[in-house]
Amino acid sequence: MQTMNLVGAVSGLAPRSLARTVAAAALAVLSTAHAAEPAPALYNTVIEKLARGEQVVGGTVSTADLNVYCAMASAGFDFLWIEMQHSSLTYQEVATMIRACPGPAIPFIRVPDGTEGDIQKAVDIGALGIIVPMVDTLEKIQNAITFANYPPLGKRSQGGGQYGALWGRNYRQTANDNIMMVAMIENPAGAEIVDQIAALDDVDVVFVASSDLSSFTGLRQGDPQYEALVTKIKDATLKAGKYVAGPSAWKGTREGYSFFQGPPETALIQSGARLSLRGEADDGQPRGVAPMEGSEGR
Repeated sequence: MQTMNLVGAVSGLAPRSLARTVAAAALAVLSTAHAAEPAPALYNTVIEKLARGEQVVGGTVSTADLNVYCAMASAGFDFLWIEMQHSSLTYQEVATMIRACPGPAIPFIRVPDGTEGDIQKAVDIGALGIIVPMVDTLEKIQNAITFANYPPLGKRSQGGGQYGALWGRNYRQTANDNIMMVAMIENPAGAEIVDQIAALDDVDVVFVASSDLSSFTGLRQGDPQYEALVTKIKDATLKAGKYVAGPSAWKGTREGYSFFQGPPETALIQSGARLSLRGEADDGQPRGVAPMEGSEGR
């Protein structure tokens, strides 16, 4: 990437986002050059893709079934939205899931709450993205940031976990640059202070929670008041140089969004079943040719 292009791409970003963007650009340059020095330790590919101006989509997982999780992890999603707020998943189950298939999709966890215990368990089992629900006070997201980051940025304690086995022996030195923080705005109180939330250096993504905004306001998508609320969140986030997120149904229909929550595994199973029942051909196969047994899902 040429210097002028890099400057244009990162102008307006917050300091931490700027550092990550520069690191992602440097990684791209070094990967194509015979450099004597090792590439920067940036292994969260979601950060790299967003820094290149790409959109990212995450499939939603709320089951502990390893076959389902691994199928989702290799289905082409950029990340997996591991749903722990609205599911019965335990941290032990999620640890097993991530260890079984740590990629290509990067593990992000929507934690039950932004508490010290929830945040530290999530990062200790290898999550590279923390999705904090119901952010309607600065204190809530600030606490989450504090316990997701090692000193000097935060107060994450040095403890056990599988992060080293997943992300390398130098994880302690690289974790702060690879863990992303996603703040969900789900009610009018959060929307009221979204400019302050987005302005926090360590908030990377602000998520416009379409369904809960409707639930809390009694307004439906398309209502002028609802759309004004959504626009306020988007504009404040972009002004702060952060990434705007929303449901995958908004991909390609609303400008300014780059981070999307995709459908849950149950919806994908249903849609896949409908395609199969209609006789749709598998990827890479002409219609009428049956896949080789044992090759399904590869």
